[in-house]
Amino acid sequence: MKLQDKIAVVTGGGSGIGTEICRVFAAEGAKVAVTDVDLKTAEKVAKEICSADGEAAAWEMDVCDGNEVDRVAQNIVETLGRIDIWVNNAGVSYIVPFLECSDEVWNKTIAVNLTGTFNGCRAALRQMSIQKAGCIINIGSQSGKQGNTQYAAYCASKFGVVGITQSLALEFAPLGIRVNTICPGVVMTPLWNDMLGVYAKKRNLKEEEVIPYMESKIPLGRLTQKSDVTAAAVFLASDDASFITGQSINVSGGVIMN
Repeated sequence: MKLQDKIAVVTGGGSGIGTEICRVFAAEGAKVAVTDVDLKTAEKVAKEICSADGEAAAWEMDVCDGNEVDRVAQNIVETLGRIDIWVNNAGVSYIVPFLECSDEVWNKTIAVNLTGTFNGCRAALRQMSIQKAGCIINIGSQSGKQGNTQYAAYCASKFGVVGITQSLALEFAPLGIRVNTICPGVVMTPLWNDMLGVYAKKRNLKEEEVIPYMESKIPLGRLTQKSDVTAAAVFLASDDASFITGQSINVSGGVIMN
C-alpha cells in the first residue's frame, strides 16, 4: 500500500473525482478526511469506505470560507493527529459566452476554484510547516493550460491554480513540502453531465454527439477516466514522487502537451 497510515484530506470528496480519490486513497492505506459543502454526501462516501474496511470520516466544509477551512483543518488534526496529504478538488464549471458571463458566475467560479484552492493550501501549509513534511495536490484542468471559448471564468481560475502551485512549491520546498497540480481532460462526472446540453449548443451538436466529438479531438481516442486521475494522485501523494514538486501534470490523452 503506497499511502499506508497517511492522513489525507480531500475537498469536494462527496462526488465525482473527489469521491474516487477518497476511495482509492483509502484502498492504498490512507486515513481519509472526506470534506464537502454537502455533509450528507461526504458522510455517505466515508461510510462506504469504512464498509470496505478502509478508514474515513466526514466533515462539512465550504472551501470559499477561509475561516471555516482553517477550523475544519484544525479539527481534523485534533481528531486524526496530523495532515500528510491535502487534495484541493472542490470545483464548479460553467459554459457561458463571455459577454453573457455575469458577475455571479465569475465570482462563484473564482471563489470555489481559485480562492478555495488558496484557502485549502493555506490551511494545509500551516500544519505541514510545523511537521516539515507534506504533500498538496491541486486538481486543475487542461483548461488551466490552454484557453477555450465560452469558458473564460473557468480557464482563469484554473490558470491561477497552476500559478499558485508553482509559487508555493518554491516557497515551501525548503521545508520538505511538495505542491503539484493534476490537469485532467474531460471526465464524465455529475458536473460535466449537467453541462452536456450547453456544450452541445456551443458546438452546434446533438447531445448524443458530444462525447464522440470530444473523443475525436483526443490523440489517445477516449475521454479521461476517474481512474486516470486517481492513479496520478496516488503517485504524487506517494514516496514515488518524493522529488517532484511544482509540476502541473497533464492527464488528458495527449490533448495538452505543455
